[in-house]
Parts: sequence; C-alpha cells; structure tokens
Amino acid sequence: MPVLRVSDPSDPRLAAYTSIREKDLTSGHGGRFIVEGKVTLETLLTRARFVVESLFLAESRLEPLAGLLARVPADVPVYVAPQEVMDLIAGFPMHRGVLACGLKGEIPAPGEFLLQSPPSPLLLLSDLSNHDNVGACFRNAAAFSAGAVLLDGQCCDPLYRKAIRVSSGASLFVPYAHGGTGLDMVNAVLKAGYTVWAMTPRADAAPLQSLPVPDKLAILLGAEGPGLPDALIAAATPVRIPMAAGFDSLNVATAGAIALAHVFSAKG
Repeated sequence: MPVLRVSDPSDPRLAAYTSIREKDLTSGHGGRFIVEGKVTLETLLTRARFVVESLFLAESRLEPLAGLLARVPADVPVYVAPQEVMDLIAGFPMHRGVLACGLKGEIPAPGEFLLQSPPSPLLLLSDLSNHDNVGACFRNAAAFSAGAVLLDGQCCDPLYRKAIRVSSGASLFVPYAHGGTGLDMVNAVLKAGYTVWAMTPRADAAPLQSLPVPDKLAILLGAEGPGLPDALIAAATPVRIPMAAGFDSLNVATAGAIALAHVFSAKG
C-alpha cells in the first residue's frame, strides 16, 4: 500500500477531492464517486462491487486506521496530508479525515437489469431527488433484504457523497439500476412477472396488512409531497399504510421501511 504525502493543496493527483461539497451537483463525479468516513470506507473495501481508485486521509487518521488500511489493494494509492491541507482541498473542515474515490462503471437501466431476475422484494423509486431520502431507502433495502433497488431517471444518483453516507454504505453493495421513466420502470417490472405495490395514502387503496405477499413483489415509492402520479398508481396495485385519523402521510423512506419490514416479517 503506497502512502503518498501531500503538502500542496493544488496537487493535481487530488483533483477528484477538490471542493467535493460542490461536486454533489454532478452525476457520479464524471464516472467517479466519493465516500466519507470510516464506516463507508470499510464497506467500500470489503463489500462494495466498485473499484477503488484512491484514498485521501488526514495524517492523524493513518495510525488509527492501520488495520483497515491493510485491506487496501497494493495498487491503490493512499494520499495523506495535514488536516489543514485536507480541509483546503475538500473545501470544508473534514472532521472525519477519511475520504476515498471509487469508479462508478456502467450502471444498467431497470429493463436491462431485470434480465438478471433479481430476488424479491424489489424497491422501486420514482422521482426522488432528495439525497437523504434515497440514501435512507437504500439503508432500508439492506436492512430488510431487498433484492435490489430500481430508480427512474428523475431520481438522484445513489452514489452522491451524502446519499452514500445516509445509506450507511448500503448504496455501495445493494444491487441497483437507474434510468428511464417511472412508467417504463413499472412496466418492465410487471413484464418480468412481479406484482407492484404502489404506496399511496389514498383512502381507496388496500391496507398493507390486508394483502398476501406475492412470491415476486416490487414496492413502488414516489416523491415527497406529490407522491406517485396517477399513471403509475393505475399501472400497479394501490396500497396504503393505515394511520391515525387526520394524518395521512409519512416520509417516503419511513413508508418504504414499514412496507419492507411487513414483507420481511411475512417471509419469516
């Protein structure tokens, strides 16, 4: 594991780490993505399916992370800098002092991905542009053994730095597909033989606990506020989570967690 000391904030080898807060606005950092913190670094090194390009650490973190760093492939450079230099490069105080850069590779569209016949249940996300919600949905998918997460093209990238962090690294190892329209995604899932539950607060939707869990199930979630559009609900089975009178909505990730937990328990 080559350890390379850095003292110049303009060192071109660290271009991927420059002003990373602003780079949350780009898709996958132009084919790359950034992970932050020990937990996500450990996931990247031990469970992720993505290639690690480099690590960037504050020098104070080198010794405490020695055991984990022993897992770094021999051809992956580990850049180390004083805390103040790291902060200048990152563009904000890096209190955790742990960054790594991975290569995104090719992410399939939902229709292509379904040819692999992923196991049930699937979690389908439509028009989720909030990084926290997407990250939380991946964390829920991992916790309740979802076979994969499918996202339409309106969803934000689950490899954004914040989405990875909120997911506790789950978006690095839970299989996923990304692209196309929400209706294309739903139709592809239906064609593959899955039943699709469209989660909605509509009063005429079937209560979650009243439905038997099919062998091949996909749970569809829509954006905060507007929820799922009529066309997607009409293409699927509308399902609601019963709740107290006068209150009919939950955070999208919370709704997904309740639905996934119900299915997880039903499968024993």
